[in-house]
Amino acid sequence: MSMSKIETFDTYKVFETTLAGRPLVVETGKVAQLANGSCLVRYGETVVLCAVTASAKPREGVDFFPMSVDYEEKLYAVGRIPGSFQRREGRPSEKAILTSRVIDRPIRPLFPKDMRNDVSIVCTVMSVDPDCPPETTAMIAASIGISISDIPWDGPISGVVVGLVDGKFVINPTAEQEKVSEMHVTVASTADLVAMIEAGANEVDDETMFDGIMAGHEANQQIVSFINDIVAEIGKPKFEFTSNDPDPEMFEAIKEFAIDDVKFALDTDDKRIRDERLKPVYEAVHAKFDEEYADQIEKIDECMYKLQKFVVRRWLLDEGKRVDGRGIDEIRPLASEVGVLPRVHGSGLFTRGQTQVLTVATLGSTKDAQLLDGIDDETEKRYMHHYNFPSYSVGETKPSRGPGRREIGHGALAERALLPVIPSVEEFPYTIRLVSEVVSSNGSTSQGSICGSTLALMDAGVPIKAPVAGISCGLVTEGDRFMTMVDIQGVEDFFGDMDFKVGGTKKGITAIQMDLKVHGLTPAIIKEALAKTHKARNYILDEVMLKAIPAPREELSKWAPKMLSTKIDVDKIREVIGKGGSVIQKICADCNCNVDVQEDGSIFITAVDIEGARRALAIIETIAKDPEVGSIYKGRVTRLMTFGAFVEIAPGKEGLVHISKLDLKRVEKVEDVVAIGDEVVVKVTEIDEQGRINLSRRDALIQLEGLNPDDYDDGSEGGGRPPRRNRDGGNRPRRHN
Repeated sequence: MSMSKIETFDTYKVFETTLAGRPLVVETGKVAQLANGSCLVRYGETVVLCAVTASAKPREGVDFFPMSVDYEEKLYAVGRIPGSFQRREGRPSEKAILTSRVIDRPIRPLFPKDMRNDVSIVCTVMSVDPDCPPETTAMIAASIGISISDIPWDGPISGVVVGLVDGKFVINPTAEQEKVSEMHVTVASTADLVAMIEAGANEVDDETMFDGIMAGHEANQQIVSFINDIVAEIGKPKFEFTSNDPDPEMFEAIKEFAIDDVKFALDTDDKRIRDERLKPVYEAVHAKFDEEYADQIEKIDECMYKLQKFVVRRWLLDEGKRVDGRGIDEIRPLASEVGVLPRVHGSGLFTRGQTQVLTVATLGSTKDAQLLDGIDDETEKRYMHHYNFPSYSVGETKPSRGPGRREIGHGALAERALLPVIPSVEEFPYTIRLVSEVVSSNGSTSQGSICGSTLALMDAGVPIKAPVAGISCGLVTEGDRFMTMVDIQGVEDFFGDMDFKVGGTKKGITAIQMDLKVHGLTPAIIKEALAKTHKARNYILDEVMLKAIPAPREELSKWAPKMLSTKIDVDKIREVIGKGGSVIQKICADCNCNVDVQEDGSIFITAVDIEGARRALAIIETIAKDPEVGSIYKGRVTRLMTFGAFVEIAPGKEGLVHISKLDLKRVEKVEDVVAIGDEVVVKVTEIDEQGRINLSRRDALIQLEGLNPDDYDDGSEGGGRPPRRNRDGGNRPRRHN
């Protein structure tokens, strides 16, 4: 790898390297000069502008680092006008929100934990090359923008996507390679450690996943070095900030006063008991220290937080003890239940300790697919997963304000975990929506939603390829020491260093999401986390989930729509739809169904009654595939003549049933057997050179009822040969000598 400075004049500088064989160009000093740090990053023809700003003073009254990351998708980047009424970009798409979270996760732990200055990072996608991912381009741009700014930060980081194509790892796969890749793993790294992993995979084994992560980590080292060279040349000195850490003497005083009470309060497996025990401890601490530290009262609660963190981490590192008494690799009590709700299409309740998730599956027609308006090629989704986290799940009273970034992120993780096992639209022509309601939360609700969703899908009769389970692995570090533990609950997540979430089948991994509070992970920690989560999810599948429901139900719920599908020649689509939609509207009305015709000739029929769907399918196939001699159809009588009845077997396709072919017995008058509007089964007996169709109800009944044709004559005189017809459908008079 080499770096070259292309142009230099005034403050404008250009730096260039290559990433995965494509040029990566960084321009600084050209735009957004009023920001603390900014850059324009070009990767191939993908262009991202990143601007980083920080407030001059800390925000008062907050006990967290107030940083925001916004990844902005501009549809002009792909030459598209927004589809909204106002024709401008509105709220961020789910894809944009998820990308913001992916960028946030590796950079947040590298900021000083005691800084309270607001920091804003805005990445605007201005041009998109499908072969050069804008998401990782934005991550690199954010890293450069912060690194060259005056904002304190312990970076830089870099991020790449790792694919698996034909058994080989590919860094930042092209659009065509993505279509056949067995995994999509975003890996972010510092100079030494893996800082973030976000993965979706097609049941990839642990060893392959680990090797893929390491391949991404290796590629990141080149870009980190490249960024360091840029910082060495144009980086600003970092500004000083006011630390928000409590006075060490204050913390030690509170620790000495309350540590025994805190240990007692935390030493239980019940979150409710823990919270109740902590209330009097907080009250006693405030009564003791409010007057002594009158100018720092707001720091007392922060000292209590640090004290709880101290106790939990010391138990884990020094004694191998968990707050609820479990073993380090022991999973909380588990329970699974299906068919919880009677009228829905499928439901599953999954319980792990005090975490409970109820997932409901709903099946719809292909018309119910979600339409997307983003900067990639994905225009719709037929499988959706939504995650809700009401305040009552943690015993709070906050009003519901709709899904936030956390809810969207957890729903997307569960969606990604289950996507590889969802049947294709050809195998199962339904739109699928899952909604995970977190009814009780004490850690790992996102992984509980994966388990609950598998149960709901199987209960709904969705023929998934394999059941999926999810589990999390925690981490506590101290210098070179570390220890991991499976199935972390709330306090272990709050006070630990990692939440390593893995979803997968028995065969392999389908999704990973890693949240860190430290700078990064070593290969040894990653390998151990993968091994522990593999063993744990197999246990959950065998011991709990598959005992509740061993396989998808063979039949759909009676409340679910019934759906059939077929594929016709594209040239026949016009005939199926009819002029102004007349044909398809008639099919829908007559069969009480919905019909979705797609551009490639795929047709999906949805009906409450399966018989209505079958009737519609037969009509469509009759239109699309010209009637064949010997085939049997159900048609509707449209006209009565003295010599027979005309029956429409499909819109625009009508044939004659001669009076001699109307019944098993001799018929004197057509009106004695059928009336206009009657539905009758008929068999095609002849299609003449002009395309006119002769039908027989008699032959259809004989075949369907398994009768002997020799027992029935055709009911006509002289062999019953039907009269020839004129072009207008009337009888053609016979010639007499």
